[in-house]
Amino acid sequence: MENQMKLTPPPQSVISTAAVRLESQSVSIFYGEKEAVKNVDVSFKSNTVNALIGPSGCGKTTFLRAINRMHDLTPGARVTGKIMLDGNDLYGDGIDPVDVRRRIGMVFQKPNPFPTMSIYDNVAAGLKLAGERNKQKLDEVVERSLRGGALWDEVKDRLKAPGSSLSGGQQQRLCIARALAVDPEILLMDEPTSALDPQSTSRIEDLMETLKQQVTIVIVTHNMQQASRVSDTTSFFYVGDLVEHGVTSEMFTNPKDKRTEDYITGRFG
Repeated sequence: MENQMKLTPPPQSVISTAAVRLESQSVSIFYGEKEAVKNVDVSFKSNTVNALIGPSGCGKTTFLRAINRMHDLTPGARVTGKIMLDGNDLYGDGIDPVDVRRRIGMVFQKPNPFPTMSIYDNVAAGLKLAGERNKQKLDEVVERSLRGGALWDEVKDRLKAPGSSLSGGQQQRLCIARALAVDPEILLMDEPTSALDPQSTSRIEDLMETLKQQVTIVIVTHNMQQASRVSDTTSFFYVGDLVEHGVTSEMFTNPKDKRTEDYITGRFG
């Protein structure tokens, strides 16, 4: 661990004015000999929401998980090419994958609060794991993160209650708050509303609009209406290929590729 390098963010002035925050360069992803994602080049700008769409099994979640090196944990999986965050190759020699996952948080399809932990401890878990023990600092971060997850007003009087006691929509917002607590710069969301009711879905979508002021968001969704509502850009994946990437409003009204048009209009997938 001593020899692993940590990612070095550029000065704040550079971050705030940078056009591109996250970029993949010729990224392919393999499970054994099977190529699941093929030679993807795409970039995402700072403070935007970016949707990945496409049929089931087309490679979008596989690509999403590569961004914060989740495939390191999958036997037989490997990633080629480069994924760049602020000019740092996340797969470069000596880069610490734990540091990558701190800077790039992830929210999964099903809410997954730690079942034996309180609401408070769910949010504070990442900080405690990093060695933070100052109660005042933890209190401040927990409140800020729960406010960031649009959950504070609903739980501030029962922070010692189990995270699993919350409703599905609240649990998902708790997971977002937990991801925010370690101050990530990128937030990955893998179908975060697919298991939620329409009201909870609407709250998460509103939250994304607010959160993009502080983080760049990449979201996998099967919901075309959701992609059109929340995202600034859309990337259409099909059979492992990135078929088309562009501004969402243009992709949904004037797609350049016939396969994109067919998918968006429901002719296949």
